[in-house]
Amino acid sequence: MRAQRTRRWWAVLASSVLLVVVGCGVAFAVWSTTGAGAGAAQTGTLQTVTVTALTGSDSPSSTLVPGGSADVMLRVNNPNGTAVQIYSVTGNGPVTADAGHSGCTTTGVSFVPPAVPVGTSLAANSTTLVHLPNAASMSTASLSACQGATFSIPVTVTVHQ
Repeated sequence: MRAQRTRRWWAVLASSVLLVVVGCGVAFAVWSTTGAGAGAAQTGTLQTVTVTALTGSDSPSSTLVPGGSADVMLRVNNPNGTAVQIYSVTGNGPVTADAGHSGCTTTGVSFVPPAVPVGTSLAANSTTLVHLPNAASMSTASLSACQGATFSIPVTVTVHQ
């Protein structure tokens, strides 16, 4: 009986040693693996954001008079699949009066861009009306023929994603 218990004890011991050795091998394999790989990414191209002419319903809440200032309204179209934010708005050429006021050769109108970035977010694939308070001013040098005119103020809008 004692020989049988001794054999069983050796069998259990051998099994335990084998499990420990196999377990260490698995643990060693898990912690000592190496690998290599490659990845790639591509940047998209930001499409041009445009400013279009206003419609009748886009009227600013203030009017321009000699010696005063008024709001400027911009209708900005973002054709991109992602939202962008207006970073700056700057003047881009001379201010002109509408065709019905051809005698308004000296408009006296200037664009006063915002001092800080506008920060307006433009949703993806959308058109947004941007209101710039007191961004147009008219000097007292404006001709009387400019009375009632609608002025075109060319601007450049810079956006960041």
